[in-house]
Amino acid sequence: MKKMPKVGVAVIIIKNGKVLMHKRKNSHGDGTWSLPGGHLEFNESLEECAQRETFEETGMKIKNIRFADITNDIFEKEKKHYITIFMIADRESGEPIVKEPKKCECWEWHDWNNLPKPLFLPIENLLKKGFHPLK
Repeated sequence: MKKMPKVGVAVIIIKNGKVLMHKRKNSHGDGTWSLPGGHLEFNESLEECAQRETFEETGMKIKNIRFADITNDIFEKEKKHYITIFMIADRESGEPIVKEPKKCECWEWHDWNNLPKPLFLPIENLLKKGFHPLK
């Protein structure tokens, strides 16, 4: 049986011109910097997924959620294939806290032009496309 690609939703949350990122752990991309996000669930809109995943991971509420871009991400070492849908949102309320300590080391705000390294593959692929959330 062939494996089908999974759909991930990543959220670019903007506050004062910076984006929220976390250091991944205990999953594919361990040790890389990523955005809030996760799997799109059955019957869920992209906006609902972005809100749910952001709250589950950070405790924050977001608003003004809109489509940003999409990447096709093949994790060769892990033998995983994802279609990642990037959404952009503004922070509505709250400050990020680590709500999933087994998956997340820390949350930090970063300038898009000076992102921490190493980056999670979908973000690397997004950057290769020349995407910039503030343009």
